[in-house]
Amino acid sequence: MKSIGITAIGMYVPERIVHNEEFETRMGIEAGWIESRSGIRERRFSAPGEFTSHLGVRAVQEMLSRDPQALDGVDLVIYATCTPDAMFPSTAALVAGQIGLTGVGAYDLSTACSGFVYGLSMARGMILGGGARKVLVLGGETLSKALDQNDRDTAILFGDGTGCAVVGEVPGGYGLQDFVLGADSAGGPALYISNLADRFPDGQEMRAAPTMNGREVFKFAVRVLGDSGNEVLKKSNLKSDDVDWLIPHQANIRIIEAAAQRFGISMDKTVINLDRYGNTSAGTVPIALHEAVNDGRVKDGQQLLLVAFGGGLSWAACTLKWWAGAPSLRPAAQDTAAQDAPSQVSA
Repeated sequence: MKSIGITAIGMYVPERIVHNEEFETRMGIEAGWIESRSGIRERRFSAPGEFTSHLGVRAVQEMLSRDPQALDGVDLVIYATCTPDAMFPSTAALVAGQIGLTGVGAYDLSTACSGFVYGLSMARGMILGGGARKVLVLGGETLSKALDQNDRDTAILFGDGTGCAVVGEVPGGYGLQDFVLGADSAGGPALYISNLADRFPDGQEMRAAPTMNGREVFKFAVRVLGDSGNEVLKKSNLKSDDVDWLIPHQANIRIIEAAAQRFGISMDKTVINLDRYGNTSAGTVPIALHEAVNDGRVKDGQQLLLVAFGGGLSWAACTLKWWAGAPSLRPAAQDTAAQDAPSQVSA
């Protein structure tokens, strides 16, 4: 069987930084309380007129600035997002058209915060099944535009940003290993953003505003992150001691700490950046991965464990042996010359 893995990565977060103090001034929620309860100090908000497709294009531009040939051979685009520009055309198609991939397959994937890991699984399956040669997978959101910014339960937690990865063939012994994917709609009322329907299939009413039951989501998240992570390690014949880096969904520092404890993985082997970006939903895992690669923490041949949970309620986990054989997959300091290379996509 071919070895399928990540061959290029990129990310983009909007310029506007929103500190906790802004919520303290506007809503009376103490900045220190937000950080102590969530681990978040600041997050990024997209500009007026800047939507999820724009963030995706900028993430690809960043990738191409270090690896101008990264998109060569890509014939499918998957965008994991719960804040698409429109119901249709897909945001994936909008991005594809802007980055010179007009005419390739493209679709959006909606499993909220689990979406990027789901997307990696879909990409690997398509390549192994002969349906694609290389796949561009994006995960990202502009949740600041979807949420009620006066809602004390959700406004303080979420931010905007997108990460991307090209999935293709890598040398033997590297790449994506195993996946665990799941969803349970019984938990849907605990975390949702409504659209056309006004009630769930069981008749329970949906609120028009985005809704989250923090207590129920916390219990669910700790359980499924631990269960799915341990299950995928077992499928890969790995133990927690074999993991060099745990890269979890960046929702809440307390959830991450509890999940890491269940794995038996120390926090110094866990990638954390929610303090600077908040919860970017489908963007958290690829953004965290990108930063850990870019600053030199993730190295060639290291064993990674990616875990995520999200609305649906959904969950996803995968094991990955990191291949650093392409420019954007190594620390930025090693590719100074590549950073100056022209991008295939105009700004």
